[in-house]
Amino acid sequence: MAPEPVQIAMSSRTGGRARNEDACGHWRSGPAATGDGAGPVCCVLADGAGGHGGGDVASQTAVATVLEAFAADPGCDAARIRRLIHLANEAVVAHQRPSDATRDMRSTLVVWACDPGRAEAIWGHSGDSRLYGFRDGRVVAQTRDHSLYQALLDAGIADPSQLPGNPQRNVLIASLGSLDGFDPDVLAHPYRMEPGDAFLICSDGFWDPVADSDLEAALQRADSPQAWIDELEQSIIRQDRAGQDNFSAIAIWFGTPDFRTRIAAA
Repeated sequence: MAPEPVQIAMSSRTGGRARNEDACGHWRSGPAATGDGAGPVCCVLADGAGGHGGGDVASQTAVATVLEAFAADPGCDAARIRRLIHLANEAVVAHQRPSDATRDMRSTLVVWACDPGRAEAIWGHSGDSRLYGFRDGRVVAQTRDHSLYQALLDAGIADPSQLPGNPQRNVLIASLGSLDGFDPDVLAHPYRMEPGDAFLICSDGFWDPVADSDLEAALQRADSPQAWIDELEQSIIRQDRAGQDNFSAIAIWFGTPDFRTRIAAA
């Protein structure tokens, strides 16, 4: 049986900031136009920090490093994903210069890879950029933010309803930019995909203004990954938040979702 197609859409917007410090990209073997190649696929997103140019250098360096290394040795296992994230961290550190804006630059990172032929995906991350996994139009998997606020939530001394817009949400306790104690979260075993599964990788500027229920509702209405991202982007833009952060996302569909047909029939 032929592998299910993997459809990918990406977008990155500056929002209300002067500079876009997000970066994203993907690499795939097989026909890029149709997405029906059986070979491995890699998607990566980073959200840089550092100011005056350091953040965009960090995020672009991280994304380029991951995609180049994956293309040289494609595969979908935990050890490889961990290595890719460590390589990206080392590259960011190597680009730091004490004499300019890059000296304190940092970046989040999410790396997702899949083997369409085996119907398996795996991912890892550092920071508060997120990966969501959807099945039957509902969120069934989500990365855990490496942030002070998430640590307070885990300790039971913070209110989840206070997360949107909370300043503590932006205080990271892990990110790319330091070799000491760097330990990204990586899925221990491959995630078994089913036709119709969807994934969303996004920076905090994208997920913060949008509730999980809105992610699901937009997915259930969308007829393509691009349409899904477009609707969510318009929702963020309509909110017209002062100082809206950069917002970026990668939408991935494995096969053709049929939950929209089932929902309509119901």
